[in-house]
Amino acid sequence: MDGDARINPYLTGNFAPVRSEDDFDLPVVGEIPRELRGALFRIGPNPQFEPRDPNHHWFSGDGMVHGFYVEDGKVRYRNRYVRTPKWQAENAAGRSLFGSFGNPMTTDPSALGQDSGVANTNIVWHAGRLMALEEGHMPTQMDPGTLETIGYAEAYRGRTTAHPKLDPVSGEMVWFAYGVGDMPLSAGMSYGVTGADGKVVRRDDFQAPFACMVHDFMVTQNHVLFPILPLTASLERAMSGKPAFAWEPEKGAYVGVMRRDGDVGSIRWFNTEACYVFHPLNAWEEEGRIVADVMRYDAAPLFPNADGSPGRKTAARLVRWTFDLAGNSDAIKEEPLDDLDGEFPRVDPRVETLRHRHGWYAADPTNGKTIKQGAIAHLDLTTGARQVYALPDGDLTSEPVFTPRSADAPEGDGWVTAVVWRAAENRSDLLVFEAQDIARGPVATAAMPRRVPFGFHGNWVSL
Repeated sequence: MDGDARINPYLTGNFAPVRSEDDFDLPVVGEIPRELRGALFRIGPNPQFEPRDPNHHWFSGDGMVHGFYVEDGKVRYRNRYVRTPKWQAENAAGRSLFGSFGNPMTTDPSALGQDSGVANTNIVWHAGRLMALEEGHMPTQMDPGTLETIGYAEAYRGRTTAHPKLDPVSGEMVWFAYGVGDMPLSAGMSYGVTGADGKVVRRDDFQAPFACMVHDFMVTQNHVLFPILPLTASLERAMSGKPAFAWEPEKGAYVGVMRRDGDVGSIRWFNTEACYVFHPLNAWEEEGRIVADVMRYDAAPLFPNADGSPGRKTAARLVRWTFDLAGNSDAIKEEPLDDLDGEFPRVDPRVETLRHRHGWYAADPTNGKTIKQGAIAHLDLTTGARQVYALPDGDLTSEPVFTPRSADAPEGDGWVTAVVWRAAENRSDLLVFEAQDIARGPVATAAMPRRVPFGFHGNWVSL
């Protein structure tokens, strides 16, 4: 499969699925700190069967969870499919049934109207539950030890985001959903809150300025920010054979700002020039303003234009958005923070919603405007100093994940873990770095006997 250039690029190389579910003890080179105990959970798309959609999109594959369990300097690996209703239906049929994003035009008639959730985008721990997330369905609860699928968290009463925010002060999980309502690909959205005890305490619906892919959002101690950017959604377009999601810069770009305890009718819409943001680094409040550091693209990558023509080749860079809540202008002030192409930005989770100093991200040291990142970067936003660890040529990294050294360690004092693909050997490694000494390279490497396909997000859980 990997060498067949005629098939979809999202099914080749390290995008190609690994369909075995395995358990391995991993040999370690170097020394994993004894204090580092827990698990790095990663998730990504991994189609169970060959997709039926000739235009299969990477984002549409079945979710597979990869667990790296670390204890006493040793590493165990386990991977399992998220057994969603879609996975179960296709497993019983022995073939693919659903089109990309559940597109009815490319879905088998027997599966029309059925649950097409893939649970492939993020995996988070909150209130003692490990949950696999995506943007169109409820969270799917997983057993953190066995990675067995427990099932939907029904209390969410519908679709949720793949990117909730965990408030380190209150313990709440703040989340949203898009495409809400009876009509697929609609402008309907929800705002929700889950208490520290795991109970959903709020879910309110509202209408965005237009229907679009809202992959992530920002949360501060007192506000939520909803980015409505022109990667638009259209059922009519999809039914005509054109892309369900496409780049339409003429729609403009908006960010809705609302108090967390406010009514959805009070959202204030700020604006900026057309752009796209998959992932913010963090956001906080200071002196009547909201400040958000985000990875900004000039145009949405990976998606076509509305007429189906290929989209622009573009990459993201870290910028700072400032929202003046006391001012009369609804324009977003923007200033650059870094000149290195990057993605998957992360902070110390203990400062999410609060002002941060340190950030880590996957980077492209060549600034080649690609989604493939061959380096890991650390940026000190107080001093402006940047450290970069470049992987050997051809190797590529996943999202770097920060873990604090202890609960009361200073911000940024801890480790960063990342899964990297070794291109020449076509397999993967787990790397462990000292978080503020990235340029030194990994202090430990746990070697996989095979590869972990490119995925999306991961989080560290202290089990």
